[in-house]
Amino acid sequence: MKTSVAVLTLFLLYLRAAEVQQLDHQTGQGNTSKISTIEAACLCAGDVTGSQANYCQLVLMLRELEAKLKNTEKHLEDLRGEVQASQGKRVAFGATISNAGNIGPFNTDITLTYKNVYSNTGSYNPATGIFTAPVRGVYYFSFSGHNISSKAMGLQLMKNGVHTVTVVNHPAGNRHETATNGMTLQLEVGDQVYVKLSQNTWIFDNENNHSSFIGYLLFPL
Repeated sequence: MKTSVAVLTLFLLYLRAAEVQQLDHQTGQGNTSKISTIEAACLCAGDVTGSQANYCQLVLMLRELEAKLKNTEKHLEDLRGEVQASQGKRVAFGATISNAGNIGPFNTDITLTYKNVYSNTGSYNPATGIFTAPVRGVYYFSFSGHNISSKAMGLQLMKNGVHTVTVVNHPAGNRHETATNGMTLQLEVGDQVYVKLSQNTWIFDNENNHSSFIGYLLFPL
């Protein structure tokens, strides 16, 4: 209620100022000079009395309103720019190994290349298996692996060469098993994220696309 009254009051003040401006146009340059003199006195905290004091109050309140409106316009413009910028930062990819059969085991860690791409806004390289962050922000990544459990499978989600999280299938006979993991990461422009197959482990995939790697931007920073 108080807000509505304040808005109405400011609106009435605006109308009053419009009346003053109209009077200015009707009465000519002499009145403009008089009003300008009063306004200058108001803005300089000079002494005004009577009807001039009422006009002074209008001037000061309108100046304050103008300043608030300018700040609001700037804030809206900033928000509009942020929205437009965020719309231009749509980042996502999804890929699987597919039809590779068994990969590994090797005597060293290797970077997996998920070459069967379902979607990619351009930041994931299926030739290298590496995702490169195009914008600073918070991202989500998920990765899964399938294997025949006669041998172990170990997958590591890497950020700039540093391990973040792992998923492991331990040897458990001769059956097919799948495991998955994921993590939210804050990335800077140029940071790289990929999946490594741990040494002495293996992974399996076929046309059913069991082994996948996905990532997308949650929000820019």
